Amino acid sequence: MDRSNDLALTAVPGLPLVNSGCDVVELILGALASNNLVLQAGDVLVVAQKIVSKSEGRMVRLEEVKPSDQAIALAQKTTKDPRLIELILSESTEVLRAVDELIIVAHKLGIVLANAGIDASNVAPPSDVEQVLLLPRDPDRSAQDYHERIKQRTGVSVGIIINDSVGRAWRLGTTSLAIGVAGVTALEDHRGKPDLFGVSLKVSEEAVADELASAASLLQGQAAEKSPVVLIRGFVSGSDRQTAASLIRPVDQDLFR
Repeated sequence: MDRSNDLALTAVPGLPLVNSGCDVVELILGALASNNLVLQAGDVLVVAQKIVSKSEGRMVRLEEVKPSDQAIALAQKTTKDPRLIELILSESTEVLRAVDELIIVAHKLGIVLANAGIDASNVAPPSDVEQVLLLPRDPDRSAQDYHERIKQRTGVSVGIIINDSVGRAWRLGTTSLAIGVAGVTALEDHRGKPDLFGVSLKVSEEAVADELASAASLLQGQAAEKSPVVLIRGFVSGSDRQTAASLIRPVDQDLFR
């Protein structure tokens, strides 16, 4: 796949705070129109997971969670709130690591990450009610829904990436991953292609959606930037039939479990 030499990223300003039941597609289209941003074929919209989760009602009050015996035991080991641990367990298929202040799990979506992606930052204003936000139940499905509805409304086919910040095992700091993908390449296979000197590549697969997700996160920010949607223009996509599930390494190929 040939690559463009020009890639432009624009944070879409003007989106309001999102609550349960909000129509994210309508909010995005409204913000684009307000800023005279006209979608073009091949554009990619990167949407922060938090506004997707909030719109889908994935907020949970900790006071409503009853921890199990397993959650209580893990809470003692990790010094975390047992109610939070219960939610982590409910969102996961396997606990991979549990140490002081840290629990790493395999999420039901297949992603390996801390706390099952459950977050309390940028969730709600401070109050006496402790609330946390879970990942969307099916971010690939959400991305596909956004992709189809935007095409219906505008006549333009754009890629959709839902991204979220995660830590990494061997490096400090967080980066962003694509947890939902529609209408844009997720994983590009370079195997069999010649390199600069004509040598055939043997193992090179590029996590394109993750790279776009990370680029967008530089504009989205991690604190109070209020830029949950980024428009990427100039990326030349290959397959538009992949999903974020394409990026999950099969367990039998995972050398670190």
